[in-house]
Amino acid sequence: MMLPIVAIIGRPNVGKSALVNRLSGEQDAIVYDEPGITRDRTYRPAFWQDREFQIVDTGGLVFDDDTEFLPFIREQAQAALAEAVAAIFVVDGQMGLTAGDEEIAAWLRTQNVPTVLAVNKCESEKQGLSQAAEFWNLGLGEPYPLSAIHGNGTAELLNDLIQYLPTMDEIEDTEEIKVAIIGRPNVGKSSLLNALTGENRSIVSPVSGTTRDAIDMVIERNGKAYRLIDTAGIRRKKNVDYGAEFFGINRAFKAIKRADVVLFVIDVLDGVTEQDLKLAGRIIEEGRAAVIIANKWDAVEKDSHTIYEYQKMLDDRLFFMEWAERLFVSAMTGKRVDNILDLVDNAAEGHKKRVSTAVINEVIEEAVKWHSPPTTRQGKQGRIYYGTQVTSKPPTIALFVNDPKRLDNNYRRYMEKQFRQQLGFKGTPLKLLWRGKRLREGENMGGTRATKV
Repeated sequence: MMLPIVAIIGRPNVGKSALVNRLSGEQDAIVYDEPGITRDRTYRPAFWQDREFQIVDTGGLVFDDDTEFLPFIREQAQAALAEAVAAIFVVDGQMGLTAGDEEIAAWLRTQNVPTVLAVNKCESEKQGLSQAAEFWNLGLGEPYPLSAIHGNGTAELLNDLIQYLPTMDEIEDTEEIKVAIIGRPNVGKSSLLNALTGENRSIVSPVSGTTRDAIDMVIERNGKAYRLIDTAGIRRKKNVDYGAEFFGINRAFKAIKRADVVLFVIDVLDGVTEQDLKLAGRIIEEGRAAVIIANKWDAVEKDSHTIYEYQKMLDDRLFFMEWAERLFVSAMTGKRVDNILDLVDNAAEGHKKRVSTAVINEVIEEAVKWHSPPTTRQGKQGRIYYGTQVTSKPPTIALFVNDPKRLDNNYRRYMEKQFRQQLGFKGTPLKLLWRGKRLREGENMGGTRATKV
């Protein structure tokens, strides 16, 4: 569903991210007492009355300074405004009207986007009207005093905003595939995001930690909607100080949990590092589908053996993710980037796939015919009575056996391989639950005839 977009605009530290959290009802945007915390544009769902929309948080605007990331932040704010149906201009009621506010207001008056003026940090309702009064001078209509922290005054603001938002009947309903872009710092996540969207939605810089928050955006391709979530680079825990980076990494872990598919980005120049292995483990632990993206392929000197050597490196280091499809790309040049969403489709399909109990038992019966369960030293053989899929995302199959201890790891891997070969499950972890259950031949359990196979 492509929801209308409302851009949040304002100077640094006026409470834009706090207002995003208030309007979205989530604590996803990083709120921290340090200018420049928000740099890219971050998207959050919100609603008011019968209208749903997306809020886009942007970095603090400063027009008379070109140091550090400030020119990039201005570009991001301009891009957010270009796709918005309305803007909320946030000012600081405690500080009062500043020259920076006047500059932003003059810029907003040149844009073809309706603007609602929010005077934040008016914690006292009695003093709020007097604090907001001087902002009439900005020429943007009525200033609404509010407190993003406490919530007072936001209803009046939204009642004004709602006139610019389409009704749900006017919005086409499209299912989204949520895709989180995960990796260490400087592996090219933001460059990959920009290549996928065809525009500079994320700031790309050689400075480690440029992306601090999880950045949501929705793109469409072939009638399908994809919610792309760029995240902060995840460093080793001992190297992370409490503050903006700490919060950003927590958001990245949350992004893995809420994603359907993870694009696991690896720098081919560095190879698969120990931190990459830990991130891979986190993806599996959360049960997420994944596509391994080996980025910076343009920087590799190639010969006839190069692709084989790098493929073997991935196979050896990430053997426990052999189910994930791999793709060598260059986010910088765009090489093979167009193929990524095809692999995302495959992984998402495998992740939500459900198979009937009858089909699962046909696979079990065939697998056992070719390779019987092992026999213990005491002469006791393992037996699989039947199996059934109990859930999806990830696909989880319960196998009812006489004694789980008699099915060793080799045989468990063999059964997983059979399920994958016969039923697909591309790009997703597959969980097998081995349940000890002594059943007499012909005993009925859960509507399924239990037979020894």
